[in-house]
Amino acid sequence: MSTADRGGESRGRHRQRRRAVDLLFEAEAKGVPATELIAQRREIFATDDSVGEMTGYAVQLAEGVTAEADQIEAVIAARLQNWEFDRLPAVDRAILRLGTWELLYASDVDLTVVIDEAVTLATELSTDDSPAFVNAVLDRIAVLAPQVRAAAERE
Repeated sequence: MSTADRGGESRGRHRQRRRAVDLLFEAEAKGVPATELIAQRREIFATDDSVGEMTGYAVQLAEGVTAEADQIEAVIAARLQNWEFDRLPAVDRAILRLGTWELLYASDVDLTVVIDEAVTLATELSTDDSPAFVNAVLDRIAVLAPQVRAAAERE
């Protein structure tokens, strides 16, 4: 486990992950990139701090998922068994996108932590069947993670 995911910091990261899922969910519902929502909220925050500042790990996650959206969705779709990506509940799609980005690109976070956090988010935000489903899909994706992370570090 990385030092960034221990103690109080892990609770902070959990809140940031949940905020990122909210952003990704809202972005999909509105048909806009999450980065557009972030920009809009930053403009509003300049005069109204009730929207919350758009900084930190939530923004990093949402921007990362947006930047790698096509690759992330292809990786997820290839590992679904008897499901089509577009037919999944929207919140599950957001959680899977976030978890996949972290597995593949967040080399400072342990793979087990990524999956545990995604399962926790599914437990909090989705259906009773979602935690096991999210766990199974991300377990299949985690097999790729070491090679993708190593390639990213070489670049």
